[in-house]
Amino acid sequence: MTRYRFLPPFAAPTLRRATRASTGIVVALGAALAAGGAAASGPCEQVATACRSAGFVQGGAKGGNGLVRDCVQPLLQGAAAPGAGGRALPQVDAQILAACRQQHRGYGDPQAPRDATAAPDAPAPVATQNSRRPNIVFILTDDLAWNLVQFMPHVLKMQKEGVTFSNYFVTDSLCCPSRSSIFTGRYPHDTGVFRNTGNDGGYLAFVNRGNARATFATALAAAGYRTAMMGKYLNGYLPARHGPEPGWTTWAVAGNGYPEFSYMLNQDGKLVRYGDKPTDYLTDVLAGLGSRFIRQSAGAPFLLEVATFAPHAPYTPAPRDAAAFPQLRAPRTPAFDAKPDANAVKWLTVHVPLTAADTAAIDRDFRKRAQSVLAVDALIGELEAAVAAIGAQDNTYFVFSSDNGYHMGEHRLMPGKMTAYDTDIHVPLIVTGPGVPAGVTVDEIVENVDLCPTFTELAGATAPPDVDGRSLVALLRGEKGVDWRTVALVEHRGPHKDPTDPDAPAVRSGNPITYEAIRAKHAVYVEYDDGEREFHDLGTDPDELINTFTALTDAEKAALHTTLAAVKTCHDAKSCATATAQSRAKALR
Repeated sequence: MTRYRFLPPFAAPTLRRATRASTGIVVALGAALAAGGAAASGPCEQVATACRSAGFVQGGAKGGNGLVRDCVQPLLQGAAAPGAGGRALPQVDAQILAACRQQHRGYGDPQAPRDATAAPDAPAPVATQNSRRPNIVFILTDDLAWNLVQFMPHVLKMQKEGVTFSNYFVTDSLCCPSRSSIFTGRYPHDTGVFRNTGNDGGYLAFVNRGNARATFATALAAAGYRTAMMGKYLNGYLPARHGPEPGWTTWAVAGNGYPEFSYMLNQDGKLVRYGDKPTDYLTDVLAGLGSRFIRQSAGAPFLLEVATFAPHAPYTPAPRDAAAFPQLRAPRTPAFDAKPDANAVKWLTVHVPLTAADTAAIDRDFRKRAQSVLAVDALIGELEAAVAAIGAQDNTYFVFSSDNGYHMGEHRLMPGKMTAYDTDIHVPLIVTGPGVPAGVTVDEIVENVDLCPTFTELAGATAPPDVDGRSLVALLRGEKGVDWRTVALVEHRGPHKDPTDPDAPAVRSGNPITYEAIRAKHAVYVEYDDGEREFHDLGTDPDELINTFTALTDAEKAALHTTLAAVKTCHDAKSCATATAQSRAKALR
């Protein structure tokens, strides 16, 4: 039996209604659906069933909830807004809609002839168009830092076959603010999501501020894509309480999936419990569900996001990988256990040297993180195989990234995140796909707010309104960015004190106060709420150990402040592009 999910209206413009020339089709279709007989069996009756389940009824046109006029008709025409009565349209699989259009050729296509007598097996223009659109597979990991990529053969292969963005940064090195920016293409100051919990954090803040109705998923679904969200969505999502979100035609999302075992998935509105057998390992389950979705999407354009909980603490590897890398240690960079310099900011100076026990724990955890990404890498290989099995390997983009990085001993900090240092904000972004040159590194400054407009442009869809980011499509094709940004914005609210937050900072892991920062190619500048400032020239100080803000001239300090102030108050793609491309600070160039 086909399952339907009934979602709030998409945040995309309503498309043109059927013209008077299609009246005959509407009447004939309506009569068949109302009769519910043999003529109504098949895809059109499935559309009608979805509409009835959403509250639309035969004869309800005067009240704005008519079965055909207010639901079936808009769905077949691609409308994404509610009917005249404001009732939300259900979401129906794009293949079912295309099959219904095929039975009533031209219906829902403003450019096609309105011929009610056309042969029922004539090709559907919309389905033909969709079949040429590229697919997108987006693998988003949790807390994966650049130093783990070396243990992932499929990701290393992606680097050889595609484009690596060497200056990709996140808007906050914390799960929910970063993921909110990815979904919407907007900075935290526009999503209103700054934490993982509370009034300005997590799943509820994301939904209550309307963000869920304006994501790359809603945009692609409105354009006829099949979309799937699997794994981790946002902190605070409870599978037993919360259902699928707008824009996702397939949904398999967990709440507390960090242990990788004994979790629940909300699978298209049904709660499914998984145990502690090796076959229940969450990353592997997601690989299987994602592969099934790909196979089911053969012949239709799709976007699949698989968001793993790995390698987030408690860093649980797949049982088969638990003995890997027995002698592995955490990297001993110059920042490892480095004493804060004389001009270091206050929140950093309170940290004491690492003990032998600290170092042993860090090495153990780094080894477990390396073990846990082996299953993520295997997941990528399984998804690639599924794409190849349906013959779509030449028409599918694979995108690999992380929501934030992770420090482990740098700056004397125990494992954690939330700082403006590169360990936390500088993460991988690697893309392969049609038209993407092999083995290329792009050094333009890009951010996670760029993913939403990139996905929508690749799909030929309309981006949600007021995105702050810019599409990376031109950069993916080897072109140079025109008037590209010179800085990335990072916004963080702290300190974090909620012990129920899975990202609650452990003792000595670093828990900075509120700050805003800008990261240029060769420098980083941070303004803290208490008035302290931090500046690192990455040309001479690549490990960010020496705060040279006090050595800058007054003019340079003013220019840095002006640049940051402009970026943290921008509110759409145009104003944000202007703010990030016109730095007045020589120190950032």
